[in-house]
Amino acid sequence: MNKNQLFEQIKIKKSFLCVGLDPVLENLPKHLLKYENPVLEFNKQIIDATKDLCVAYKPNTAFYESMGLKGWDTLLKTWAYLPKDTLSIADAKRGDIGNTSAMYADAFFNEEKSGMGFDAVTVAPYMGSDSVGPFLNYKDKWVILLALTSNAGHSDFQLHQTPDGKLYEEVIRISSQWADSGQLMYVVGATRGAEFENIRRLAPDHFLLVPGIGAQGGSLSEVCKYGLNKECGLLVNSARAIIYAGNGEDFGEKAREEALKVQQEMEQILTAANLI
Repeated sequence: MNKNQLFEQIKIKKSFLCVGLDPVLENLPKHLLKYENPVLEFNKQIIDATKDLCVAYKPNTAFYESMGLKGWDTLLKTWAYLPKDTLSIADAKRGDIGNTSAMYADAFFNEEKSGMGFDAVTVAPYMGSDSVGPFLNYKDKWVILLALTSNAGHSDFQLHQTPDGKLYEEVIRISSQWADSGQLMYVVGATRGAEFENIRRLAPDHFLLVPGIGAQGGSLSEVCKYGLNKECGLLVNSARAIIYAGNGEDFGEKAREEALKVQQEMEQILTAANLI
């Protein structure tokens, strides 16, 4: 899915919601345990309940890798189940020396080789251009670089002052030379608030993947106040607040109710910004 197609889906669905598929077996509704693969059944029902309300899904691969072979199989089958009109994001946060990164890129992008063909993958930039380049070699795929995250320890390195600004600013400034806004996005945590204004100065045309709405306490209105651009430019992720909205047999309906609340707020924001 290219940038124009993504913006078109945002306009059609009146939403820039990304649903995080981060299932923990112990937290699933108990009635799902009767299924051969409870996690896959959970994911399928969440997808079925929300697919008309969101434009992207983001499985965090650690939640699948932790289950070994069955987890990888679940990730593969989850990717295959995702609707083709949604952006599929492998939240893998990979980044290594070039030949290793090439294998990681194949793992998530090369369907013929690995069985998975995600549209996008999250990548850690701190080993530099040769570690990111193999992902960018897939010209029809997205690389989503970590820039300014929402975790408590983000300030340990990301806000470190360099002669040319904060370290995260340097990441954006330098990496934006590696690819254009049709191939490169950035992760920016929702709890960073007004910092979005500075990020838009550095990356005015790029999409930003924004975790931290909902359970982590980020404000959608504040993110949009500073982060919206002429093509929306935001993918706002919500995971726990949606997928764990209910724990009974109606968990899919409860997830839909929560997703609908976010979508309706997004519709109002898009309308006010004259984007739809």
